[in-house]
Amino acid sequence: MKKIFPVITILILLSLLGLIFFQWLWIKGAMDTKEKQFEDEIILATSKAAMSLMEEKGNLVPSPKRNDFLFPSDKFQFDFFKSTISQKFSKDEIANIIRKAFNSRGLKSIPFEFAITSGSAFADEVISTNFIKYYNDSIDNRNIRHFFPLESPSGSASENLTQTEWLCIIVPNVNNLVFQQMGWFIIGAIIFTLIITAAFFITIRTLLKQKKLSEIKSDFINNMTHEFKTPLATISLAVDALKNEKVIADKSKMDYFTAIIKEENKRMNKQVEAILQAALLDKQKVQLNLKKIPAHELITSALNNIKLQVEEKSGQLEINLNAAKDLIEADEVHFTNLINNLLDNAVKYSKGNLKIKLTTQNIGNQIKIKITDNGIGMNKETVSRIFEKFYRAHTGNIHNVKGFGLGLSYVKTMVDAHHGTIKAESVLGKGSTFTIHMPLTS
Repeated sequence: MKKIFPVITILILLSLLGLIFFQWLWIKGAMDTKEKQFEDEIILATSKAAMSLMEEKGNLVPSPKRNDFLFPSDKFQFDFFKSTISQKFSKDEIANIIRKAFNSRGLKSIPFEFAITSGSAFADEVISTNFIKYYNDSIDNRNIRHFFPLESPSGSASENLTQTEWLCIIVPNVNNLVFQQMGWFIIGAIIFTLIITAAFFITIRTLLKQKKLSEIKSDFINNMTHEFKTPLATISLAVDALKNEKVIADKSKMDYFTAIIKEENKRMNKQVEAILQAALLDKQKVQLNLKKIPAHELITSALNNIKLQVEEKSGQLEINLNAAKDLIEADEVHFTNLINNLLDNAVKYSKGNLKIKLTTQNIGNQIKIKITDNGIGMNKETVSRIFEKFYRAHTGNIHNVKGFGLGLSYVKTMVDAHHGTIKAESVLGKGSTFTIHMPLTS
């Protein structure tokens, strides 16, 4: 598992990055293709609009190829005063003709700006409202600009360029228009990419969780094997001793070995009960017998259970029950057990000069129960995981404390079941503090 997990992670990550990269290439290529098609349609629409304007102009003015002038001055007057598109059509008429050309090419909702000019200046020509603004914009704004001649000069374009009118059409913000047309495809691609990315992270998170559970399971099996192996070995030795004739003849020895068997059996039963209780807590089948009871009474009961252990280690218990109000709604057995578990941990993980301090005080409508010890303490990682089921801190060979890692998980579950909160604070080598807040009842 340790070797295959990094390989799976790297392969999935490379697949995800490759998918995102090619998805981006596809979107970019699709937008470039769409923009090119869009520009071609605009060029065709511009050409059609120009042809329409020239046809309309041809219907309104005499043909410029007339040769039946009586006097040279008539020809000069015709050339000088001949009508142009900008003279014959209003701004709205030109806009309508261009719009019809755009509609015929499927560009019905596409905005445009236009101008009719015979040169590079637009001051005296027909121009739409924002034409100059978009014409002067940088090419980075992706405005399509297209010019189309509106009459065929008699000579070459270079000889008669100044006499030729031009239709100039600008379609602003082409990128936005293309994006609008491809919006659903792009949004869909982004959404599915995000879904795949989320699935990747969920998969990695699940693999990490499974890896952690596998490690916890292995630790639990090892601990359980050790916890059951020791009493079984003791019972086996005691049974063998009871078969000895000298022991059979000595009633005191018989009682001694019988007491050992009973004590070890009781110890095994406690371990089995702890495991079964954890299973019930998992399934949320533990029924609390809640009743109004003073918290100090339950704390005192737990202290009585731990006093002998503290005395055996020549430790000190400092008790300050300062809370003026201590009536809570709690299950007498489970609440006493959770306090007892915290005190038992303080004794187990103690070092020389054991000192346990328990205080209570009122904070608002709650009672605060604080248990502090001067034991071996915990690092930050252990503090963050201390309430996880089956998790046990690695204490090394110096403090090899037995157990399944169920005690503090049980404490957290019971505090939550009583609608309270618990917080752990610790400094490695200096000790730990557990703070419980429980709501008071009237």
